[in-house]
Amino acid sequence: MTNVALVVLDTLRKDAFDDFFEWLPGIRFENAWTPSAWTTPVHASLFGGGYPSELGVYAKTESLDCDRLVLAEALSEAGYTTRAFSANANIGEAFNFDRGFDSFWHSWRGRKHDEDILDWGNFIATTQDLGPSRFLRAIYACVTGDVDTVASLSYGLKMKARDMGIETISGGDDGAQLALETVRETEFADNEFFFLNLMEAHGPYDPPSDYQTVDYSASPNIDDTIGDGPDEPTATIRLAYDDCVRYLSDVYRDIFAELRADFDYVITLGDHGELFGEDGVWGHNHGIYPELVHVPLSVYTGDDSVEHRDESVSLIDVHRTVLDLTGANAPSRGENLLKGTTPRDLFVERYGLRQNRIKQMPKNGHNNQTIKRYDRHLFGVRVPDGRYGYETLDGFQTKPRITDAGVDGRADRDDTGDLRERLDRVRDSLDTVPVSLGDEGVPEDVRNRLEELGYA
Repeated sequence: MTNVALVVLDTLRKDAFDDFFEWLPGIRFENAWTPSAWTTPVHASLFGGGYPSELGVYAKTESLDCDRLVLAEALSEAGYTTRAFSANANIGEAFNFDRGFDSFWHSWRGRKHDEDILDWGNFIATTQDLGPSRFLRAIYACVTGDVDTVASLSYGLKMKARDMGIETISGGDDGAQLALETVRETEFADNEFFFLNLMEAHGPYDPPSDYQTVDYSASPNIDDTIGDGPDEPTATIRLAYDDCVRYLSDVYRDIFAELRADFDYVITLGDHGELFGEDGVWGHNHGIYPELVHVPLSVYTGDDSVEHRDESVSLIDVHRTVLDLTGANAPSRGENLLKGTTPRDLFVERYGLRQNRIKQMPKNGHNNQTIKRYDRHLFGVRVPDGRYGYETLDGFQTKPRITDAGVDGRADRDDTGDLRERLDRVRDSLDTVPVSLGDEGVPEDVRNRLEELGYA
């Protein structure tokens, strides 16, 4: 059997990958497109092998509770040991993304889910009105509770330091160093599948101090999109993001060196990009703009060279590729990247705003009309000849841009209509799963973490 590692570099733009990951060997798919524009639905597609709407996992239904066999389950049935490390609160037990994994580790923030760590989220929620006395209660709970006292106190200190803006506790690292340590200490054998999500490129942009070139540690959000943008200059915010990507590149170089020693294939990708004012949009909480959905994708096969391939592919193809490499069986819409994909129209979808964000927006001064405007379903299509047509709040757009003279000055006036028709054709062909929209009962500590990341 074949050992396969799948690594998601969360929120990594394609242009940033090109700038900072020139060292990464493998087959680079220069025209890879993600099926959605934010973490949860994209990971659902990676694990489930279909478009998010076919799996029933998107903005208001965020748990991986689809009926079909997901990737780690299929690999387990095929005799694989399945392990995962996630630094993203969206991708973990709270949302059923641990399905099929024998081991599922988290970054230090995710350790709140460990049974030997005090449930700090519940403790904070139940003692927030007690004032300074709750710090003594916290120590007492760590000492007398059925938990690891040292580990619980250490985690509590990290949470407090984060709230106070103190970098030194986490070192400006959002889990990559712990992931590196985990990979080094794990004795991988034969028949291994390892999934890894790293969050260093995700906001807030806060790399270790020796990587910081600007004084900015926040991240833009949908309030900036609805309003006039962030107060800071665009160049400053982009530099802060690039500082994070530069750090991510350096630490992933070490992680990759460990992985290539134990794994026959290492698949590295970005699940979505990030916007810095393109079309007046910031972050990745809205839209399906090209900078969000054109993503990096590299497959290392043991060859230390770099090969560039230009055909349009989907991240859903990663699912089929892993199945074929491992001999596992599960339903998959994807095609094998290593055998060559057939030219086809690729779909992109986004189903409005997350439920938690909708609840938060009135508190930020947004009225129902604004919420309804941004809570709109948006769809796009990437066609084999390189065109991308996509819906926005202000109408249908294309890339390359179509002007009165056509695409790039060519008299090709039917492109917009053609792309709309192809978009409708793909959308109509999907077997969308009906879902019940409502509160999924996300634990308070997970909700707090998502708020920090700008997801609520």
